[in-house]
Amino acid sequence: MKVIYHEDFYRVYTSDPASEAGRIEAVMEAISGRVELVEASPAPIEDIEAVHTPAHIARIRASGLHEIASLAAGGAIGAAETGMREPCFGLIRPPGHHASADSSWGFCFYSNMAVAIDHLKRKGAIERAHILDFDLHYGDGTVNILGRKGYVSIHNPSSHDRSSYLKEVASELAAAQADIIGISAGFDNHEQDWGGLLSTDDYRLMGTMVREAAQRLGAGFFAILEGGYNHAVLGRNVLALVQGMGGC
Repeated sequence: MKVIYHEDFYRVYTSDPASEAGRIEAVMEAISGRVELVEASPAPIEDIEAVHTPAHIARIRASGLHEIASLAAGGAIGAAETGMREPCFGLIRPPGHHASADSSWGFCFYSNMAVAIDHLKRKGAIERAHILDFDLHYGDGTVNILGRKGYVSIHNPSSHDRSSYLKEVASELAAAQADIIGISAGFDNHEQDWGGLLSTDDYRLMGTMVREAAQRLGAGFFAILEGGYNHAVLGRNVLALVQGMGGC
């Protein structure tokens, strides 16, 4: 399975937990030798401008974070484009699901998922999309940008019971109608991370659920990294999702 990646994602670009040293290293240690790495390219500025205001982009440039944020957005585009042909994971940072058109918070700067889905729609590659965001935190930026577009359904599971949570994901995927399924893969709801709810096997199961839904629909599917801050478990959680998506 292909994983979109870039050496620059090792950089500690700011002081927040998503940028901490060791985070990308933890994932790479777990997936090394099991996946095919593909280098990310920065998102073209027109793709960023399609979902963010000029004022927001100017603020990110002024903060010195445009280069790394546009590389993450470009990695998301690469994962989405690859996902139209085969399952793909975007090992990218900064994350993006708290970035709205004219604002951002929660360690996010550009909305990676929105940039990627909007890119596919504008180039005519898809008519409909479904997004599963299983990060601990509600992906308000993704919803703010794509939620009213009409061609995108977005699911942020809300149950605080593990069994009900997984049933909710299965139910939403069973009802989905899409040409592409995108996963905003935040691993901070793991039992050993901030949320304390899900097991490593649950990420494998959700990857399998998405793969089977995509097969039913004849759709593509991909995932991009959002949260997940316990480096001791992050790598194996990413690997579990990748294994579920790849059917191995």
